[in-house]
Amino acid sequence: MTQISPRSCSSPAQQQLIASGFTPLLARIFAARGISQTAQLDTGLALLLPFTRLKNSQAMACLLADAIAAQKNILIVADYDADGATACAIAMRGLRLFGARVDFIVPNRFEYGYGLTPEIVRLAAASKPDILLTVDNGIASVEGVAEAKRLGIQVLVTDHHLPGDVLPDAQCIVNPNQPDCEFPSKNLAGVGVMFYVLLALRAELRERGAFADKTEPNLASLLDIVALGTVADVVKLDENNRILVQQGLQRMRAGRACCGIAALFQIAKKQLAKASSFELGFIVGPRLNAAGRLEDMSLGIRCLLTDDANEATEIAAKLDALNQERRSIEADMQEVALAALEHINPTDGYTLALFDESWHQGVIGILASRLKDRFHRPVITFARSKDGELKGSGRSISGLHLRDALDLVAKRHPHLLQKFGGHAMAAGVTLREEHLAEFQRAFEGVVQSLLTPADLVKVIETDGELARDDFSVAIARTLEQQVWGQGFPEPLFQGDFRVQTQRVVGEKHLKLKLSSPAGSFDAIRFFSAEPAPETIHAVYSLSVNEYNGSESLQLIVRHW
Repeated sequence: MTQISPRSCSSPAQQQLIASGFTPLLARIFAARGISQTAQLDTGLALLLPFTRLKNSQAMACLLADAIAAQKNILIVADYDADGATACAIAMRGLRLFGARVDFIVPNRFEYGYGLTPEIVRLAAASKPDILLTVDNGIASVEGVAEAKRLGIQVLVTDHHLPGDVLPDAQCIVNPNQPDCEFPSKNLAGVGVMFYVLLALRAELRERGAFADKTEPNLASLLDIVALGTVADVVKLDENNRILVQQGLQRMRAGRACCGIAALFQIAKKQLAKASSFELGFIVGPRLNAAGRLEDMSLGIRCLLTDDANEATEIAAKLDALNQERRSIEADMQEVALAALEHINPTDGYTLALFDESWHQGVIGILASRLKDRFHRPVITFARSKDGELKGSGRSISGLHLRDALDLVAKRHPHLLQKFGGHAMAAGVTLREEHLAEFQRAFEGVVQSLLTPADLVKVIETDGELARDDFSVAIARTLEQQVWGQGFPEPLFQGDFRVQTQRVVGEKHLKLKLSSPAGSFDAIRFFSAEPAPETIHAVYSLSVNEYNGSESLQLIVRHW
């Protein structure tokens, strides 16, 4: 069951925005997202929260400045998703700008799993690093840090994941979610945390006179990569993150993206000049992620590091091919999952925890996300790992903090989970295959204690109906220029339409001609060939259709 519900909107905030010059429509949209003053939408770099408020950023800057001065070998330990890849890329680029001796290693998810494990430390030790610098991981790597210390290697942790009960004994930890960190934005992605460390490092080197006879590096040149990682990791786009993303998008639109991002746009047949958060989240991000899902994320990192346009084009083509392979694997896995669910009613329970021996470990997270969207329940999908282990990837719905739910499972059933971690909306878990059935029961019990039946009803929130004058290319363009995403959702509208014509295009999309008292409109529903009835109550967004040099308004139907 799906409910369509208009967003609540603060009338005083809306009137204040109208008084500031916003149209009634834009005022309504922004007020419904907690905006009451125009300053909250300002995305100037000067408004970024200062690095001085991020716990240990200055201490880590001193340690890195000392390492650069002594020409110590720094080895970055990255994560294998888009956030980890982008965080690694800006760490490599930024530290090299400051004269550091730096290289990177990224664990292969199928051999080593996630994070700074003792095995990864021993592998890294072969490169004889003086310092291991983690990006987008490390906050839970208690054993890995202990192994590094045993081998005489210093560890610096940059991460954004929620910490466990015990912090690793690292030389320094920068994480906005660690205890006693007063940084106002707890939503920085891993790439955002690393960017802040670079800001602190530049300030420290400035104090030491490192730029007395040369130009300071422009760290804004890294913001296109920061924007990509922030959007791709689906962190909440609070005011600080919106600044980082908007600044990165502006660089892309101005033609100043790095070669790798430019090549990924080109291979996807998208225009950099019209880059938006949608392209980062649904076009570029998945292609970058495909490397870590199916092969080795070092390919994606190399794409972001190269300054050779030809090399970037070559790598982007490989990433595109991997993404097509990933989509094929995902489609097969989804077919298997839905076939398994034919014999049970997913709505009988609060959760889904599924395993099939044919499932690919690198794609289970996407499968969990698809099933969560379809059934509106917390979902964890498992794939076989090694030595009798199952690795699971979970996705949650609003109202359930998935990592906290897994923590409750671990506390109530201490023998069940070998390890787990993550966020409110996404988490990973490892357990023994023989414990799967017991875990399914335990997970269901915990979630039932935390949710109500009402939480399991999918609600599509909209920004209401559009007035006749709001159906325009100008309005669509204005909305496209904004940064939308997790916690600051893209505007959706609702309305009644008569279906004048409909036909399937590209074998899987439904092209429509819709009419209402406001006029007649071209529309499309992507990835659905299901025919529409004569009249529909539709949820839709606005877009601009470009064809033969002309522009026209197009409605993208999301639901009817």
